[in-house]
Amino acid sequence: MTDARDGEAAKLAVALFSEMLTADQLVRARLGRALPKGMELSHFIVLNYLAQHREERSPAELARIFHLSRGAMTNTLTKLAWAGHVHVRPDWDDARRKRVTISGAGLAAREAALNAIRPILTDAVEEIGTERTRSAIPVLREIRQRFGETE
Repeated sequence: MTDARDGEAAKLAVALFSEMLTADQLVRARLGRALPKGMELSHFIVLNYLAQHREERSPAELARIFHLSRGAMTNTLTKLAWAGHVHVRPDWDDARRKRVTISGAGLAAREAALNAIRPILTDAVEEIGTERTRSAIPVLREIRQRFGETE
């Protein structure tokens, strides 16, 4: 009986994660096309985080938060700084480190991006239904938290 249950759990896990991974690819592609010219989804995600958490972070902290390499985060931050969307300054306590915060232009860019993608997201929620969407959030949050744990 345990083998049958384990087989069922494995099939359910494969189906769930196949749907999640495919949905991730489709959502990223759709939102990426809708973002303002020159903005990548990775830029929006960082700007959105910095706008919601109004405290300075180091590039290493941001890399850890987003589960990226430091190099990937440095690349994203360099592009955002070049566009004037973030301020990067030396850490006054340790000059080898840097601190990052969102700029006024970054807040405006984030708002423009939200205005571009909000209708896409809202339409999806309305089509699926608000109650069904609301009921999915705790499950997705728990999956995110489980996979976000360090090994």
